[in-house]
Amino acid sequence: MPGSIRRGHTLDVEDLIVRYGSFVALAGVSLSVEPGEVVALLGPSGCGKTTLLRTVAGFVRQASGAVMIDGERVDALPPNRRNVGIVFQNYALFPHMTVAENVAYGLRARGQRGEAVTKRVAELLELVQLGPLRDRRPAHLSGGQQQRVALARALAIDPRILLLDEPFAALDRSLRLDMQIEIKRLQRSLGLTAILVTHDQDEAMSVADRIAVMRRGRIEQLGSPVAVYDTPATLFVAGFIGTANRLAGTVKAVVAGRVTVRLDAGAEVTLDACGVGAGQRVLLSVRPEHLMLADGPGEGRFPVTLGLAVPLGGQTIREATTSDGTTLRLTETRRGAIPDHGPRGFCRLAEDARPALFPFPDTVED
Repeated sequence: MPGSIRRGHTLDVEDLIVRYGSFVALAGVSLSVEPGEVVALLGPSGCGKTTLLRTVAGFVRQASGAVMIDGERVDALPPNRRNVGIVFQNYALFPHMTVAENVAYGLRARGQRGEAVTKRVAELLELVQLGPLRDRRPAHLSGGQQQRVALARALAIDPRILLLDEPFAALDRSLRLDMQIEIKRLQRSLGLTAILVTHDQDEAMSVADRIAVMRRGRIEQLGSPVAVYDTPATLFVAGFIGTANRLAGTVKAVVAGRVTVRLDAGAEVTLDACGVGAGQRVLLSVRPEHLMLADGPGEGRFPVTLGLAVPLGGQTIREATTSDGTTLRLTETRRGAIPDHGPRGFCRLAEDARPALFPFPDTVED
């Protein structure tokens, strides 16, 4: 019945290695997805996220490792026997079939006929709010409507796992947000276990329960959207998720878990950190909303040259350059006109700032 709650299924991948010739696409990836959970795979192009999705689906065969659904290995099963639903970026609808025929395709391919198919298709079209369009062909649908048909078709087979391969990439911004909300609603109401591949960080943050940030065929960090944003595990994650300012400095002292850093920009800051020692070169990773303009010199403040200020809705994005040539971005709440602070000012960490501290890298991270 549309909207009924069902228990989700578990998905486990263990130490997956996938090679394309000499190129290692997945280098020992392990991931567990809980029943009813959405995990987003996020990372730069070529990091392995699509390969991981296709391996789960059965389109790519791994060199080693295991794919398990509900604790049972499915490595030997072809894609059509894994009971996995897939929604592709380009929808992959059959242009010569009506909406109803597209949704029914998977059911008929499994040998189902008659009233059972008709009833199931009607339920799904009601679920995705396309009942009145059942006799239209894809060419006469909008992008969002085609996406709903693709989703209904994927759900028709009652999949154990739902795989979403950049499903919103072809939609405009406003429609993309609508579809994100719609899929999240359906996923919650049906208790679906899902993996979402996306390049869109906002999409991952809004749709997923957890995010796996991938790089070079590995998972760099796995955690809730808040965790990967607020407490990045590596310098790469700090720079890839959202926007991060990097302030170089030298550890002056470490006392009882509190680290004092002398910034190259000209101030000393003290914060909770571990894994660094006195005299060590470090990078402080600070979110734009955790930097503030100060009204003058003082403790923890460093001089900056102010640059461009751009309004973005209720916020202002402002650029500033430190004395050592580092360009920073600050986010300020905008109330009315953008204030003119003049060409020079001072900057400090916000009271609630929790910057991440990393050893200075030997090479620049990509």
